[in-house]
Amino acid sequence: MESETFNPFGLAGKQIVVTGASSGIGRAVAVACARMGATVYLTARNEQRLQETLDLMPKGNHVVIAADLTKEEQVGQLVAQLPMLDGIVHCAGIGNRTPCRMIGKDVIEEVFHPNFMAPVMLQSALLTEKKVAKSASVVFISSRAASYPSVGNAVYSASKGALNAYAKCLALEVASRKIRVNCICPGMVWTDLIVQSGIDRTELEQAQTRYPLKRFGTVDDVAYLVVYLLSDAASWMTGSCIDLSGGGEGILM
Repeated sequence: MESETFNPFGLAGKQIVVTGASSGIGRAVAVACARMGATVYLTARNEQRLQETLDLMPKGNHVVIAADLTKEEQVGQLVAQLPMLDGIVHCAGIGNRTPCRMIGKDVIEEVFHPNFMAPVMLQSALLTEKKVAKSASVVFISSRAASYPSVGNAVYSASKGALNAYAKCLALEVASRKIRVNCICPGMVWTDLIVQSGIDRTELEQAQTRYPLKRFGTVDDVAYLVVYLLSDAASWMTGSCIDLSGGGEGILM
């Protein structure tokens, strides 16, 4: 009798929603989850770019649902189209560099709405509508900026710090249903977010040599950690904010 291959890291049979799946880390997460056997629900604002992500994924029953998570009615429409979920990955968000002396209410709202309020309200809606399965896994893509300051990054850092604090509270509240909640806090990762940040590319290339592994992270580096947290292999891991930095303790741009 042939024995089945034991793989606690697989995602076969799991239904997972990925926000921000149209680019960057969200796109890489969606592709990695599909490759590991999951059925993926991809969401972001831009349907064309979501379709581009879908084209990178292995064939399956994956679903594209365009939605702006900063708009309450669109969040409701998204949740209504989702099945019972085994995994939720909150990747959507924006970057911002504004010196403290120039911070106004508009900047705070611009950053906190997509980075904090949107994932919190989506998660609340998913729980209220009973779309989160027992023993599901929730993953928030946060940032090391929450703990390590850098010039001009105050509002962005604060939004990610708020997200970390929320996730730890959520982990306690859903633990009775064996639902796990974790954050990933990457250091610098090569995405459009940093390439288009206004920092000179040459300066970025030089900065990555300060990391012990002599490079910034890739979107796949983050995606593979997400896969682990979604899998049954991480069944005793909750309430954690995991630094993923290539050994770059305290190093940020």
